[in-house]
Amino acid sequence: MKTLLPLLFWGLFLSGCTIYQIDSKDSTEEFYPPKRSIADVQYLEQIDQPYQEIGVVTVTTERRQTLEDVLPKLKQEAAILGGDAITDIQSDATGAWKKLKPKKLLGNAYIRTSYTAKVLVFK
Repeated sequence: MKTLLPLLFWGLFLSGCTIYQIDSKDSTEEFYPPKRSIADVQYLEQIDQPYQEIGVVTVTTERRQTLEDVLPKLKQEAAILGGDAITDIQSDATGAWKKLKPKKLLGNAYIRTSYTAKVLVFK
């Protein structure tokens, strides 16, 4: 019982700490098989070939996370949708403050921002 209580405490404490909230929404009724790896999904700022937009992915995270930190998460969700690429990454960059002031222990934990990208398949 003495070892179970600390394990239970740490399990509950750590399970409440999420850095990323990932969501997606498909915009087509066509099925595209998931990619095997995020390496199969490209990030393109400009597209020079025919494509179809099949959805949108959103990653909400602590504001201190950079685009380089978030990009693999966007690609992972796009891979699940079967996308070949993501593009047009937008960020709300304002985040949302909770009513409590951030504590030094938590740093920027109360500030959130969302990154949204379009998911594409090439024709």
